[in-house]
Amino acid sequence: MTDLDELVNWFEDKNKVMVALSGGVDSALVAYAAFQKLGDSAIAVTADYKTLSEEELTTAKDVCTEIGIRQLFLDYNELENEYFTKNDSDRCFHCRMELGDHLIELAKEHGVQIIVDGTNIDDLGDYRPGIEALKQYGIRSPLVETGFSKSKIRDAAKSVGLSVFDKPSNSCLASRIPWGQRVTAEKLTRIEFGETIVKQLTKLKHVRVRDLNGSAKIEVDKDMISIFDESILEQITEKLKLVGFSSVEIDQEGYKPGKINVIAD
Repeated sequence: MTDLDELVNWFEDKNKVMVALSGGVDSALVAYAAFQKLGDSAIAVTADYKTLSEEELTTAKDVCTEIGIRQLFLDYNELENEYFTKNDSDRCFHCRMELGDHLIELAKEHGVQIIVDGTNIDDLGDYRPGIEALKQYGIRSPLVETGFSKSKIRDAAKSVGLSVFDKPSNSCLASRIPWGQRVTAEKLTRIEFGETIVKQLTKLKHVRVRDLNGSAKIEVDKDMISIFDESILEQITEKLKLVGFSSVEIDQEGYKPGKINVIAD
């Protein structure tokens, strides 16, 4: 039995499940496995809570079409949640608690007993208060329970032809704002435009534009920093200032998950 078979069989004794699907490869593989075992009794749910980029929402729709799974949407605005917008170190916890409320309510409406997400075993080593919040709602993580790491997920997703198998990891746009600096719609908008601009001008897929009190700090993989020659940087700076940033710099240390929180500390 392959690892993927084991993941598919995880759903064997479930009657109906709801998969929290973000547009990344992790939840996409879970949705694929659920659909293989349960067919139309598997439902994907994507939350449009206003801090997910349009790119992620589009990818979530596309991957559901690829799989053939039915997709529902939750539509709410977490910028109305003061615990979230004040942006302390528990921001992700409050985000996931609100998501959990909405998922439980939607599951009841559709007669679903089991809700699952795309948490994998690599996530357990990071500071992820959001995972603890979802656990409080009884939301289960088949990738953890069947021992899937990120690399194993990508291999399995590639083997079944999921287009997102090599999609870089992403996170909500609020993660570009250091703890202690308030999350606002204005900041999220310029971050999303900023990342789109950098991706278009560099052709890079993995980009973070950190918003440090209005200054843009661009993170890419360290071996890609050389792409920012004088001409590219001049074009990026001009365009990022047009969308509201006061200054622009390239992080010479390269991308590192969670770095923004270290900066805030």
